[in-house]
Amino acid sequence: MTPLRTGLALAATVGGFYVLCTVAWILAPATFLGLMNNIFHGMDFTAMVSPRPFNLPGFFAALLVLSTWALLAGMFFSWLHNRLAR
Repeated sequence: MTPLRTGLALAATVGGFYVLCTVAWILAPATFLGLMNNIFHGMDFTAMVSPRPFNLPGFFAALLVLSTWALLAGMFFSWLHNRLAR
């Protein structure tokens, strides 16, 4: 298991799922909010939602941060896995 390949795979996965999550929110915000309320054991997130236009620079900033974090986490995971397997 190579750290860079594992990190890139995790970063691509996290980035792809973040994009899918954003698309779901854009296409069906009320349904998505209901799903999130159910996933988090009935917590109500409606008070946190304020009507505003989609922020493309914010989307790309979050995508970059999440993907970078996943890259580093995946690389660390692979490194640790290899060290423990010795």
